[in-house]
Amino acid sequence: MERNNQVINSLHDLLDYDASNFIAAEAHLEQNMRGWIEKATSVQLKTVLHKYQEFIKQHEQKMNAFYEDEKIYSVSVDNQVMKAFISETNTKISNCQDPEILDACLLACVQSINHYKISAYGTAAAFAFLLEMDSHGKIFRQAEIEEKQIDDRLSQLAEHEINAKAKRPTILNG
Repeated sequence: MERNNQVINSLHDLLDYDASNFIAAEAHLEQNMRGWIEKATSVQLKTVLHKYQEFIKQHEQKMNAFYEDEKIYSVSVDNQVMKAFISETNTKISNCQDPEILDACLLACVQSINHYKISAYGTAAAFAFLLEMDSHGKIFRQAEIEEKQIDDRLSQLAEHEINAKAKRPTILNG
């Protein structure tokens, strides 16, 4: 499937088109996640981001099976939405001078990315199940569930540690 010339005439075409963006999104995210983990100062945040990185790798592998079954030979190598999220994240964290603020910023940005992915995988699952592509629907639904698990972990971390520390950054306390 050539993305630039792809005609979308059915829900199945739309599913294939959207799914062809997933691998690029996951690849972009995985490349940047390594650097974000290094920049995070909270051990708990690093741990959650490492777990997220594992999910990202699993999602990439599972998407390859979908592409093979759907005979999608040309997937997007570029995901403009994910690139925008990543660019904004990198810009914001480069402006953070305090480690606690950086952790809060990074967590919030990753959670925004996570919410985008929950929506994307959830929509793909709904389309796949409607099209009676249950095995693929299960793959998308599992990815959505894993994204929600990360979201829950990030929310707990934000509420019980990261945001409280960012409320009183060390630069202001010093």
